[in-house]
Amino acid sequence: MTIKKKPSDTAPVAARKPISRQVHGIDIVDDYGWLKADNWQEVMRDPSRLPAPIRAQLEAENAHTAAWLDDTEALQARLFAEMKGRIREDDSSVPAPDGHFAYYVGYVTGGQYPRACRIPRDGGPEVVLVDGNRLAEGLGYFRLAAVTHSPDHRLVAYGVDDKGSEYYTLRVLDVAGGVLLDDIVAETTGAAIWTPDARAFFYTRLDANHRPVSVHRHLLGTPAAADETIYAEADPGFFVSIGQTHDRRFLIVDAHTHESAEIRILDLEQPQAGLRLVAARTEGHEYSLDHWGDRFVILTNSGGAEDFRIVEAPTDDPGMAAWRDLEPHRPGRLILDVTPYRNHLVRLERENGLPRIVVRRKSDGAEHSIAFPEEAYSLGTSAGYEFDTCTLRFTYSSPTTPSEVWDYDMESRARTLRKRQEVPSGHDPARYVTRRIAAPAADGETVPVTLLYLKETPLDGTAPLLLYGYGSYGFAMPAGFSTSILSLVDRGFVYAIAHVRGGKEKGYRWYTAGKRKQKVNTFTDFIAAARHLIAERFTSEGRIVAEGGSAGGMLMGAIANMAPELFLGIIAQVPFVDVLNTMLDDTLPLTPPEWPEWGNPIESREDFETIRAYSPYDNVAARAYPPILALAGLTDPRVTYWEPAKWVAKLRAMKTDANPLLLKVNMEAGHAGASGRFDRLKEVAITQAFALKLAGLAGQEPDA
Repeated sequence: MTIKKKPSDTAPVAARKPISRQVHGIDIVDDYGWLKADNWQEVMRDPSRLPAPIRAQLEAENAHTAAWLDDTEALQARLFAEMKGRIREDDSSVPAPDGHFAYYVGYVTGGQYPRACRIPRDGGPEVVLVDGNRLAEGLGYFRLAAVTHSPDHRLVAYGVDDKGSEYYTLRVLDVAGGVLLDDIVAETTGAAIWTPDARAFFYTRLDANHRPVSVHRHLLGTPAAADETIYAEADPGFFVSIGQTHDRRFLIVDAHTHESAEIRILDLEQPQAGLRLVAARTEGHEYSLDHWGDRFVILTNSGGAEDFRIVEAPTDDPGMAAWRDLEPHRPGRLILDVTPYRNHLVRLERENGLPRIVVRRKSDGAEHSIAFPEEAYSLGTSAGYEFDTCTLRFTYSSPTTPSEVWDYDMESRARTLRKRQEVPSGHDPARYVTRRIAAPAADGETVPVTLLYLKETPLDGTAPLLLYGYGSYGFAMPAGFSTSILSLVDRGFVYAIAHVRGGKEKGYRWYTAGKRKQKVNTFTDFIAAARHLIAERFTSEGRIVAEGGSAGGMLMGAIANMAPELFLGIIAQVPFVDVLNTMLDDTLPLTPPEWPEWGNPIESREDFETIRAYSPYDNVAARAYPPILALAGLTDPRVTYWEPAKWVAKLRAMKTDANPLLLKVNMEAGHAGASGRFDRLKEVAITQAFALKLAGLAGQEPDA
């Protein structure tokens, strides 16, 4: 589709200020490198420090986008009202029991932010522990991190980010008095783990380059500057996180990349013994652990277990020499997670693209799985707070089935529905069709594709189709329920998810076949899915709107270069499109830990050439591109704002068509966009209005 420019559509043109350098003997010229602020670390903490020329360019882009979308304002309002109408405003999660209390997250009518609450299990009034709406008053951005109560239930630690930069400040609340303690710990990841006596907590600190590099112990009532360092990571390629075993006995300190791990444990009953190393880091070895009575259970890919196995080791000797198989490796059956309870072991696994839950009894090793009937669905387990229980909580949904929360008795196998997602404006699953099809790729592989559409949608090639993709870091796109996508589907769109290589939908090999030297498979799989959907008459060439975010935004940039003729439009959310320059900059927050995923173009000429061959920014050419809408966040530490800004500037200078090219930068948010749950819907309404306008359905009302 070609949309002609109107005089009022004049787009901002970024100045060309070439920056040249040589890498591996090759000249690299970046005409728009000036859009990266030299003081970007300061901007993450204080957006007002953005240099004026860059701010002017971004604001001009925002004004241009607003002008092009001006005639969709009424449509955006309708879309927002529809999506908001599908959300129960005073919703809450199912309370999770812990001792004498049960904890949950709730919302109030008109409130944008969560409230962390608890109720006594033997009856009594609700207590609001942390009210996000109150804390967010007067702020342009607000995000509440994990709210963690102390073992004696007297105190609550929580983290707050008020910039969108993911620098969280930890605070502590005295529940009985309802007052904040003087303790303030800044520049953390937002997570806290209490000591058993509730006199201190552990946390992870971020460095000046926004990398989680060290673990500290904060003693209540003392200044954060005096906090004891428990662990400090020297390798900038490894990030550090903390966790706790389900029985709460051990603190877990995990140093990891995307493909390697090194875990240390601290016995919280004997903290004076210090950290113990479980297994030293080895390239390509991923593992995680939990504690189960007299042993550790460890999920590992060691010993050639590509799709992982579960091993056990004695509590007093967790090293690899003591590892013994508890659940052997089975190729094609990917074990995703394992959770121990006192008398059971639960694992979540995926085979043939679909997840399942398997329960093992500790006393005799007997196993059974929990079955589900639909063709495509999403499944998750929640460990909860309690270790000594026979109740497993899991969530289930599909593209047509709203999310359900179930309690499952692991002995009797009885299921109790605790909650079904309410859609206040109404939802009839019988009106929709969910399907899973396989698209043939050129090399003989088949790409799973999940579909959702109205039963009456004509499958004769005339329907517009939104095709979503990601395909990185081994993340498998869930085939779950989405209240927002129904606004497109109800207006005649077919919605499809392409489960491309780079995810783990078809096992670990599906991930490795879409990374580093084989990254191009991610892009060609998406294109193959698009062509198969055209061949099967779900849509037609030029009627597909492609969408992806973050690394999925890189996918959007790549397919725009490789097969622009297939697409009616492209929506790139916080797109990772300047791959080569980012991977060449080892000062950026994520670059060193990302080298295992993409390659290290600084050290390796081969990696440099591989990335350079597909990096969307580096492969923009003088050709026609479909309409593109890119979205970014100014304080985004994951995909920095200048990546989409540079990409749009280069596209505008080189493309040969008159199609709209739009950039919208949220000047008060980061990677996740607007922080309020309803404000986020306004951003979704913008992308959907863009898609509907391109499809000629801007005036289309949803089918009743």
